[in-house]
Amino acid sequence: MSSAIRGAIVTLARRVAVPLVASTLAACAATPAPVGTGDLGVVVERASGTVAVVNTTDPRVLGEVAGLGDLSHASVVFSRDGLFAYVFGRDGALTKVNVLTRRIEVRVLQAGNSIGGAISQDGRYVAAQNYVPGGVKVFDAKTLQLVADVPAIVDGKPSRVVGLADLPGERFVFSLFDAGQIWMIDLAADPAHPKVTRFANVGRQPYDGLVTPDGRHYVAGLFGEDGLAVLDLWDETPHVRKVLAGYGRGEAPLPVFKMPHLRGWAIAGRHAYLPAVGRHEVLVVDTETWEEVGRIAVAGQPVFVIARPDGRQVWVNFAVPDYDRVQVIDTRSRRVVHTLEPGAAVLHMEFTPRGEAVWISSRDAHHVSVIDTERFTTLQVLDLPSPSGVFFTARAARIGF
Repeated sequence: MSSAIRGAIVTLARRVAVPLVASTLAACAATPAPVGTGDLGVVVERASGTVAVVNTTDPRVLGEVAGLGDLSHASVVFSRDGLFAYVFGRDGALTKVNVLTRRIEVRVLQAGNSIGGAISQDGRYVAAQNYVPGGVKVFDAKTLQLVADVPAIVDGKPSRVVGLADLPGERFVFSLFDAGQIWMIDLAADPAHPKVTRFANVGRQPYDGLVTPDGRHYVAGLFGEDGLAVLDLWDETPHVRKVLAGYGRGEAPLPVFKMPHLRGWAIAGRHAYLPAVGRHEVLVVDTETWEEVGRIAVAGQPVFVIARPDGRQVWVNFAVPDYDRVQVIDTRSRRVVHTLEPGAAVLHMEFTPRGEAVWISSRDAHHVSVIDTERFTTLQVLDLPSPSGVFFTARAARIGF
């Protein structure tokens, strides 16, 4: 081959290679970098049937997912990898949302009125608790195909179900508000026909429940009487015992404008911090003995009492007329150390995974405030229409959350 021909070939190759390299670099620049889900979450926009997908490391809204129905009492759980948010709507809908693509994957209308749910320890099953027609339905987490239907019927009457939580193993536990019972279901042997264990006479109107971080105790608050029902799941023969009976003895309870909530870890060290129904107090309970060891006076009737992940602080929000305030309790001194007013109608609080900040939704102020939990300064305010529940993907790694 002559030198002239070789030169021509080299020149041609260079002319082709340069645009190829340029186009390849441009394509690489246009491809978004891979992202994880560990710093993501969702905020419920209750008035519009929408959830906003948010970043918690760099507090901002990434996008929205609409078409989720009635979210007036919505709650959310996450798949094990944090990729999917399962949204439980008040209208009985269960929706699987991809938080990275911000799209609805599957949506089923599974009941007439629903107020929440849970996901199993292994992530295989999602369970919904229902007011109408009552009972619990269990779904395949991948497809949302119905796996099991557990009606909550006692003496021929259906009951509303509340306080549904996951337990270690393929188990769920929940309370029957109208029947005064606690039921536990186990899907391990036969998912389509779960084994049901019933605990009767636990107290009047159990209204919500929580599972302690170690998965040992299920605690149901009682709305119809002063006290709590505690189920020790580590006992060889588990049974329910009533504790704190008559904690309001001798005093007339105040009208309850909003039902307190136990769903949220109010466990700090060996103590539980719990809202007192109809009182302006937080009860302090020793989880070794389940005896009251203190009371903390607060600004109003507590709704959520939530412990910071390290247990050093407990944050409290309130029912009307005090629902524009949040108070911070120092668990060492058991005193209120700070009061904030982040905006009208505070509905929910969610800590970042390690607790350096808390996100507070203010429905009537139409924003979410991101607060530094050490300095109590406002780090960011995100404008969102009618925000309520705030849920971060870190919940995927927690029992009963």
